[in-house]
Amino acid sequence: MRADRLVSLVLLLRQRGQLTADVLARELEVSTRTVLRDIEALSAAGVPVYAERGRHGGFSLLPGFRTELTGLNHDEALALLTAGSGRGERVFGLGSALASAMRKVVDALPESHLTAANDAAQRFLFDPETDLLSRRLDVEEVPKETMVEVRQAVLAGHKLRLRYASRGQAPRRCVVDPIGLVTVRDKGYLLATEAGTDRTFRMSRVLEAYELPEPAQRPDNVDLERVWAERCAQFLSEGHIAVQVRVNPARRDQLLDMAEAVRAETPDADGWLRLEVTFQDLWHAEWAMWQLDTDAESLAPPELRSALHQRARAVADRYRDRP
Repeated sequence: MRADRLVSLVLLLRQRGQLTADVLARELEVSTRTVLRDIEALSAAGVPVYAERGRHGGFSLLPGFRTELTGLNHDEALALLTAGSGRGERVFGLGSALASAMRKVVDALPESHLTAANDAAQRFLFDPETDLLSRRLDVEEVPKETMVEVRQAVLAGHKLRLRYASRGQAPRRCVVDPIGLVTVRDKGYLLATEAGTDRTFRMSRVLEAYELPEPAQRPDNVDLERVWAERCAQFLSEGHIAVQVRVNPARRDQLLDMAEAVRAETPDADGWLRLEVTFQDLWHAEWAMWQLDTDAESLAPPELRSALHQRARAVADRYRDRP
């Protein structure tokens, strides 16, 4: 790990020029004392790093200290720079690793590729935080320590001890056999088994995670895409409510953002869309349909139409003209 940190330190100085020990410590997620020891180690190894003292001082490398990686073409370099932008650093808690990898790639690119790729990457925006309707994406934060423990157990094939809080329930402790990690629209899920039973854990609800030394009981090879599809089908068949709805095409995406899943979609005669969608429960369906105002109509089930009618009457009564 120290060797990798030393490489990252050199690349930071190569790409940014003079940096203070405090800035280097923040970038490398270590203490200032560790940075100073690493600087001494680099100097002893013959790396041309030197210090400038004073208020505006810092550490620098002599110009020209670099290597080149000539195996990448322009499109490959562009793909790497684009993938490293946006919110990719949050995937599976690999932010610092991605930052380190991008520094190495950028430093190793030939100047001809680097300039062209950087100019081109400015023309691409990958997965921004808001859409055209100015709605911010719902990003679930997972503590780094939790994600590291889960990720290590998944890769090493070890059991996990979790403290987990399901929605609307008190936290519980369990020991699981991890199968894999899945991220969908910035939401992370751990696929696992508990005492031989399939379990899907939402990472934002994992309160504590500890990797255990015991090997996990799981197959050596796994088709994670197939397992995820099976879990999704199982999830939609348990305790959810199916709703038939007509919606103005202009509000279709908003409806889909609020629904759990879409089971069917067909155009209606008047240009609207007719969909069958699923929600968590009746309250969730009522809340979602209310957000769409008169741009949507619930066709079934009857209890949802009744709930919306009662809510509309209550709102109308509240805003009736007073004497």
